[in-house]
Amino acid sequence: MTSIGEKLKYIRKLNKLNQTEFSQMIGVSQGALSELEKNKYKPSVDTVIALKKKFNIDLEWFIFEDDLDKSKQVFSVQLDDFESKFIADLRKLNKNDKEELEGILDLKLKYRLRSKGSL
Repeated sequence: MTSIGEKLKYIRKLNKLNQTEFSQMIGVSQGALSELEKNKYKPSVDTVIALKKKFNIDLEWFIFEDDLDKSKQVFSVQLDDFESKFIADLRKLNKNDKEELEGILDLKLKYRLRSKGSL
C-alpha cells in the first residue's frame, strides 16, 4: 500500500526538489512537509489544492489509489525553460532524427557515467 506521504515524496523527488523548495511551493513549512512525508498526519485541503494547482496531480490517485504506478500519468513534472524548449524542439523532429538524437544522448550518458566512475 502506498501512503499519501509516500506519494508526496515521490512527486517531490520526481521534480528534483528538496523539501524546502517543495514545501514553499505547496504552502507548508519544511518541518510540516517532513511530517507529512512520514505519514504523521494528513495534508490539509489547502495543501491538496496547492498540489493540484502546482503539479496538476490526479486527486483520485493521490487520495484513493494504493500504488505509484509510473506507467500512468497522474501528475505533471515541472520543467525549467531549457527542458521545455528542448522538448518543444524535439517534437518538431521526424522519427529518424529523434532516434539519432536518442543515440547521441545514450552515448553522452555512457561517457559521463564512465568518466564519473574513473575519478
